[in-house]
Amino acid sequence: MEPDDTATEPREAERETRDPDEGAAADAPPRPLRWWLCLLIGAAAGAVGLLPWLLDGMRLPLQNLWATDALPDEYPLALLPFSQYFLTRIAALLIVGAAIAGIAARATRSRQRRSGVTWMLVGLLAVQVTAVVQSTMVVRGGLEDRFESDLYLAALVAVAVLADLIGVAVMILVGTAPRAGAVIGLAVAAVLSPSWLGGLLLPDPAVGGSAQEPVLFVLRWLPAVLVGAAIAWGGIGTVGRVIAAVVALAVLWIGPALITAVSNAAGSRVLARRPDEMIEYAVGVFQSASTLPELVVPPLVVAVLVAVGGLVGRLVVRRRRASTSTPEPSAPSDDASQSVPDCGGASAPPPSTAG
Repeated sequence: MEPDDTATEPREAERETRDPDEGAAADAPPRPLRWWLCLLIGAAAGAVGLLPWLLDGMRLPLQNLWATDALPDEYPLALLPFSQYFLTRIAALLIVGAAIAGIAARATRSRQRRSGVTWMLVGLLAVQVTAVVQSTMVVRGGLEDRFESDLYLAALVAVAVLADLIGVAVMILVGTAPRAGAVIGLAVAAVLSPSWLGGLLLPDPAVGGSAQEPVLFVLRWLPAVLVGAAIAWGGIGTVGRVIAAVVALAVLWIGPALITAVSNAAGSRVLARRPDEMIEYAVGVFQSASTLPELVVPPLVVAVLVAVGGLVGRLVVRRRRASTSTPEPSAPSDDASQSVPDCGGASAPPPSTAG
């Protein structure tokens, strides 16, 4: 019996019609990103992080220690909202931008050289440090010449520098660490996401209205959903990932309480001249916000439900892919089995015709 060539004909035809140059290009690895492109990606991430404040007009917020009586529209422009009432917003603008840079670094990791993440970090810090320096110079030039003004400005700079350092850690975790570390970095950014997105969608929270209610609902549950999605993406298949999931839930528990405490204490003009009482008040607010079940439990439950749903969905998709990629064994047909010659008969010598 002659062998069946129908199975090999498509492959041979494909070899004959395929362009050798196209095949080499398809099999070649993607071209690595140039250093300047990595630099631009980091700078773009830093600019996106500042986007809510840039779109809001960059007008410096109200300053209690301003040297002159100025209307809100008369304040100078600053790249960061340097004010004791915007501490959370400052941290969100810097840390969310760093998280975006980390996501970009992780997404392009297969096309990076060894120094790719470093150049992205340089581009990110170039934008953020410029924003901190410019805002510092603008505020310094308009404040009263007194000790309280120096202390006030030093506190704002310290908050911005601390946020920058946390942002660097978040970018490294998200961009270069294993999934367990990336989950923790994403959780930190998720806690600050309401302030960032709120600045983009609600630049003036004082203006009320029914149109803001859906946005406020989204902002309330956004950190829990993002943390749950990060846990589902990271998985719980190893001890490190389980620990990372627990840490992410702890960040979701402690982070909002810390933000509430700092915002309430720093935003009080009564406590501005009494730092010891301000710290005591912040500790009290933190204890209340981190222990009240009606504040703590609902976000954790939502995060766990989102994580479980995502993990189950991943498992279902993985099993479907495995079942479709595994070919089913096919039984030989009767015609094929009948056409196969007997090995014994094939090996016997032909009968002799000699007389």
